[in-house]
Amino acid sequence: MPDVLTVGEAMLTLSPLGAPLANADRFAAGVAGAESNVAAHLAALGHSPIFASRVGADPIGQRIISDLASRGVDTSYIVVDPTRPTGVMFKDPSPEGSTVHYFRRGSAASAMDAGFLPAPALSEVTVVHLSGVTPALSPTCVRLVDHLFADAQDRGIRVSFDVNYRPALWSVSAAAAALLPLARRADICFVGRDEAEAVWGTERADDIRALISEPDLLIVKDGAVGATAFQKSRAPVFVAAPAVEVAEPVGAGDAFAAGFLSGVLRGRSTAESLQSGHDRAALALTTLADLPERERAA
Repeated sequence: MPDVLTVGEAMLTLSPLGAPLANADRFAAGVAGAESNVAAHLAALGHSPIFASRVGADPIGQRIISDLASRGVDTSYIVVDPTRPTGVMFKDPSPEGSTVHYFRRGSAASAMDAGFLPAPALSEVTVVHLSGVTPALSPTCVRLVDHLFADAQDRGIRVSFDVNYRPALWSVSAAAAALLPLARRADICFVGRDEAEAVWGTERADDIRALISEPDLLIVKDGAVGATAFQKSRAPVFVAAPAVEVAEPVGAGDAFAAGFLSGVLRGRSTAESLQSGHDRAALALTTLADLPERERAA
């Protein structure tokens, strides 16, 4: 039975091979998107996730559905839109921090609204995972996220929310105003220390917890340093990140969220769940692809 529902936009991603993006003539193609990445990592960890979205009636949309299904993700709630295209992104990779160029304006996923997801999608899952990327896509996607928060929590389903601030999608001021209420509504919230500083000016993990005190679990990620989990009425738990040789960092946060959620779903301790997140993130950090190719389901 499905255990996690993720909702968001999946895109075709193209990464240049052997040269910067401006000079490349060879590319590696794959599927990426914050929520679809989480679903694929969860499937690789033995869970039964659903990914819900909209894609265009084009070969890119077909590839996304096929790729995610081959990894063990339930794609039955992906709607094919006959009038809008599937989004595409290009990476310009660097170990220090890749630049991402989006071609997703007016995409099929940007037309998601509160009514697009049928009620049965929520009937069996115990966690709904969302990210701050989706409300940045369009006003209708804002309504979608708000509806999913309310519907899931009315049903007693935990909502996991990754702040996932993307400066290419909206201004700091717009992101700050929209993301803070969502982070505070979540049962489980993930946020990078660097993005919290960029969006809200909060530099220390303790300050971030003071700002976002409502979630039962707040996980503050600090890159190569480690991650701290704050829980109500318990002392914070910190687990250091393992040392890895970074090929490209995009997608590591999604992998971490999947690893942590896997630990939570299996009833593991907070420290074990943090370690699971780090282990999963290390896989994403050491490859140019968001999802390790070797884990594709048979």
